[in-house]
Amino acid sequence: MTFDLELVLVLGTLLTGAVWLLDSLVWRKHRKAVAAEEVPAEHGNGRPSEPWYVEYSKSFFPVLLIVLVLRSFVIEPFRIPSGSMMPTLLVGDFIVVTKYSYGIRLPVTRQQIIPTGLPERGEVAVFRYPENPREDYIKRVVGLPGDRVAFYNKQLYINDEPVPQRELNTYMGAGSGAVMTGARLSEEALGEVPHQILSWPHRSSVEGTWEVPEGHYFTVGDNRDNSNDSRFWGFVPEENLVGKAVMIWMHWDFGDRSADLGRIGTRIR
Repeated sequence: MTFDLELVLVLGTLLTGAVWLLDSLVWRKHRKAVAAEEVPAEHGNGRPSEPWYVEYSKSFFPVLLIVLVLRSFVIEPFRIPSGSMMPTLLVGDFIVVTKYSYGIRLPVTRQQIIPTGLPERGEVAVFRYPENPREDYIKRVVGLPGDRVAFYNKQLYINDEPVPQRELNTYMGAGSGAVMTGARLSEEALGEVPHQILSWPHRSSVEGTWEVPEGHYFTVGDNRDNSNDSRFWGFVPEENLVGKAVMIWMHWDFGDRSADLGRIGTRIR
């Protein structure tokens, strides 16, 4: 079972908030009344101590509320667990995702309440995996609604036009990414900002042509021959969008047990 932190935050915020509210409206008055009957005014101030659950609720409610608001509507941290977005994102990268980029949505239900924008071609987006919405994926958006996307012989085509590609050199990986050493490193001009991709010239790839329906997006990984993406399972519905990946705030390679401070603050493009 996947741990749903968002649901836990919502339930925790509601529970602690309800306890605090009930104490303010009902329980506190009752405690004072009971204390006044049991202890004469000249022997005390008539203010009994609060129950432990009230004290904890007052302490945790503001914290839970702030975390819930920030995580649901502003930013959310994610950790990169696989190499499907190499060389842009490495295993062990911790990234910041802006939740407001693709619409303000209610937590848990994911119902959009304020439209703020839609993905642009070339952006790196986090979304709920269509075949298992409890799992988050991160890929690059290459196809917008109405686009005709094709992938043949390691070449990406958008609306029957090849996306410009320029071979750079042979990729040299480090840490958990060392397994990709020897791959072909290329630069692809998709959208306004070029990005780098990896491929293996002699390794077979999924090929085909796809028509992106309205309200959906076509996504692929930058590690083109090692990515489970739209070429395998289809399109990403707009309602599955979570946010836009914008920056790396930390890197810790769990497999190699090493940190790369040079990646901190790197913008994702």
